[in-house]
Amino acid sequence: MTKSELIEELARRAKITKSRAELVVNSIFESMSESLARGQGIEVRGFGSFTVRQYKPYTGRNPRTADPVEVGPKKLPFFKVGKDLKEVVNLRAGTALPEDVDPPDETDLDESDPEFDDDE
Repeated sequence: MTKSELIEELARRAKITKSRAELVVNSIFESMSESLARGQGIEVRGFGSFTVRQYKPYTGRNPRTADPVEVGPKKLPFFKVGKDLKEVVNLRAGTALPEDVDPPDETDLDESDPEFDDDE
């Protein structure tokens, strides 16, 4: 779904004009972006949570030349899906998860990933 499709769907469901729906959608996205820029997390119960993860600097490689490239520290938004959304997606896909599935934890992280940061 694109942003314009989201606006159209909101306008249809809420029975409001597209311009008003666009204002609502833009306001939500701007508020979320501003919160994340301040380093604040966002939690939407049943949907998921957004956090900002900090990554350490590392030496990468230019894929064309294979020359080393220094990549500075950075912060990136991270989304963790909520239990309810996960269940809806899996049920709609026809592949309900077994109840005894072990949820991912710290042991599932790939520490060989150069952007892995265990200081969180």
